[in-house]
Amino acid sequence: MKRILVTPRSLTRAPDPAVEVLRDDGYELVYAPAGQTPDEDTLLRLLPGCVGWIAGVEPVSPRVLEAAAPGLRAISRNGTGSDNLPLDTADRLGIRVLRAGGANARGVAELALTLLLASLRHVPEQDRALRAGNWHRRQGLEIAGRTLGLVGCGAVGRLVARFALAMDARVRVFDPLPDPNFRPDGDFGFVSLPELLHGSEMISLHCPMPADGRPVLDAGAIAALRDKAQLVNTARAGLVDEQALLAALERERVLTYATDVFDAEPPPSSALLTHPRVINTPHVGGFTAESVRRATVAAVDNLRAALDGEIEGR
Repeated sequence: MKRILVTPRSLTRAPDPAVEVLRDDGYELVYAPAGQTPDEDTLLRLLPGCVGWIAGVEPVSPRVLEAAAPGLRAISRNGTGSDNLPLDTADRLGIRVLRAGGANARGVAELALTLLLASLRHVPEQDRALRAGNWHRRQGLEIAGRTLGLVGCGAVGRLVARFALAMDARVRVFDPLPDPNFRPDGDFGFVSLPELLHGSEMISLHCPMPADGRPVLDAGAIAALRDKAQLVNTARAGLVDEQALLAALERERVLTYATDVFDAEPPPSSALLTHPRVINTPHVGGFTAESVRRATVAAVDNLRAALDGEIEGR
């Protein structure tokens, strides 16, 4: 019987009917340890002999794909990104890489807005104070009339733009390939990255990593921000130079940083992670019941089609 590996943490905690349908197709399902991000040794143990793989955010080395070839025919991500996969190796080995494009966009966009509003109103700080027995009231800011800069205007960025515009914010977007047909109602416009950095009171990141792997918000970009800017990152940890960001937080050039993404999961303790004006969530942007369902169904449908030879992959 042909085998399919299932590794996303949201799918290994309990069998999902959308995944279990693959058994009806005649496949044997192999699950990674429940609720864990599998490491290289685990993948080297489980993946060889599998023809398909429903993959999560776990880092994948070329060595893993080499060990899985030639039997592995397709990797189906239950999300949009593929930064964790060695795409050149997959190409060389003839392994298709499939993505559930846009399936978790609403969940990520809603979390980005949540983190933005929590930053403006200092919610975590005041919650901690009350829990410690301190009546600490800090004046907040309203989003209406403020300028939100979005770096990236794909499925997530477009939703965040519409949410913010509906709350009467101004929205400015930098995207290397701006879509002139995206013209939502409200005070909206595409600008250059320097214009966005200098003119935005709030910035939210919704882009992939650049091809060269360098941060979009490096030391120079952070130095160009407006004073007391507020940053939200639900995209990739590597988009921000963390040392430059920490220095800007210490000088209050950056007022708050809210992030859902980390280089390592779970992240080790660090000065940035524990900074009092940093808000952290454990990579839960797409971890809603609705987003998980859409992404799971899309990943399974993509994999079934690929294994049946109905699509050509990426």
